[in-house]
Amino acid sequence: MEVDIDTAERNDIVLMPETELDEIIQNVRMILATEKMSVPMDREFGISRTMIDQPIGAAQARMSAAIVAAIPKYEPRAKVKQVIYSGASEDGELRIVVRIEINESKLRGGVFL
Repeated sequence: MEVDIDTAERNDIVLMPETELDEIIQNVRMILATEKMSVPMDREFGISRTMIDQPIGAAQARMSAAIVAAIPKYEPRAKVKQVIYSGASEDGELRIVVRIEINESKLRGGVFL
């Protein structure tokens, strides 16, 4: 199963997600929204923001590499299939959608709960 996660969407944290799929999506959103070095007991958690103010092509390449490395490390039930960029480079705003595939073999019981 594939799911698109839009980084422009903001969602509240749910302490007890209703399904395992909701939990995985929330975990991936948290990884994408967290700046690396901002979590006191795990400074590697999140995505580096060092690519800000770099040329758009270089920033996209570095951001994609950071996303592809971080998601399987912190949410092994998800695999990055594609990172999609949109937005006006003239404005300096970049919208990111991450397409993930859920690794069903790593789910509790092999199915979504």
